[in-house]
Amino acid sequence: MSNPAQRANKLFVQTFGTLADTLYFAPGRVNLIGEHTDYNDGFVLPAAINFHTIIAIKRREDSQFRAVSDAFPGEMKEWTFGEEGNKPESPEWADYLKGFSSAMAISGLATKGMDLAIVSNVPLGAGLSSSAALEIAFGTAINDVNQIQLSPLAIAQLAQRGENHYVGCACGIMDQMISALGQQDHALLIDCLDLDSEAVSIPENLSLIIINSNVKRGLVESEYNLRREQCEQVAEHFQLDSLRHLELADLEAAKDQLSDVHYRRAKHVITENRRTQNAAWALESGNISQLSTLMAESHISMRDDFEITVPEIDFLVEIVSSVIAERGGVRMTGGGFGGCVVALVDHELTDAVVEIVEQQYLEKTGIEATIYLCSASDGAKRLDN
Repeated sequence: MSNPAQRANKLFVQTFGTLADTLYFAPGRVNLIGEHTDYNDGFVLPAAINFHTIIAIKRREDSQFRAVSDAFPGEMKEWTFGEEGNKPESPEWADYLKGFSSAMAISGLATKGMDLAIVSNVPLGAGLSSSAALEIAFGTAINDVNQIQLSPLAIAQLAQRGENHYVGCACGIMDQMISALGQQDHALLIDCLDLDSEAVSIPENLSLIIINSNVKRGLVESEYNLRREQCEQVAEHFQLDSLRHLELADLEAAKDQLSDVHYRRAKHVITENRRTQNAAWALESGNISQLSTLMAESHISMRDDFEITVPEIDFLVEIVSSVIAERGGVRMTGGGFGGCVVALVDHELTDAVVEIVEQQYLEKTGIEATIYLCSASDGAKRLDN
């Protein structure tokens, strides 16, 4: 099969009858640790991965956008800049693009239109942020073609704004930031309060493995928004802007004033912030046994306090843990209710991890897992066509 860049060029020519001007690329991501902390102004530790969205573009002289995607053959989406319309009831792929252009228009930024052909190998619906990769590739293209000179962080902020206000998903900033700012062979420790970020090297002896449980992720958006509301309610109880400012001792002292659910949601966020910072230090210093412990504690917290795992995910974590012990870490990653497990594993144990998943997961669940052997990737950029 031709590579994604060739496929994007081919789709562009087939659709628009002319060659594209250039190509833009943005990666998907996996979060190593720091789950449901971003919208609580906390810490996250994602890595961009070598699964990408590539957009072939040609600049137009009017303000029209026309877009096609190889994932949705035969569909062409068209809209006018600044006239994206109302928030969609059931968002489609092109609404992530419209959200970005709408956010630009509301911010007072101007752009010419473009013709776009989109190709992606970021798995859809796996929790690896195919939506952010699409938004950031598009935003990077608009920024570069029109010489707007936005920083990668500003592009990420516009993308998040579009997803929040136009698409209607109350996501934090993590997915867009890592897609825009990723560095090869590094994770990025992001402080979601002030949007500072620090590259954290991933030791050469570790493999990055993502295992898709292939559990259908039902109700994920409504449950995600519910968790966010619960966190905001606890912050409001303490008269704080967010849970970032709440100390564990203060939460424990006020336990009787909160429902059990609200207490556990807040406990997860506070302890996850601490784990995430410690995991970055463990990774940078090569302390894999500490990283192993922190990732295990994170998974237990997501399972028991935040209640976002499912039995199939818990089983994947259990069997991978039985192989790697302290020679790596494993946990659920993403919004929850299905999706993926992430593992950082000593290279020597990679084959054993793949083998046990292939042998035991299907037998236990009746579902075949999909295993991705990944590497940490650079963030969004223009590609030489």
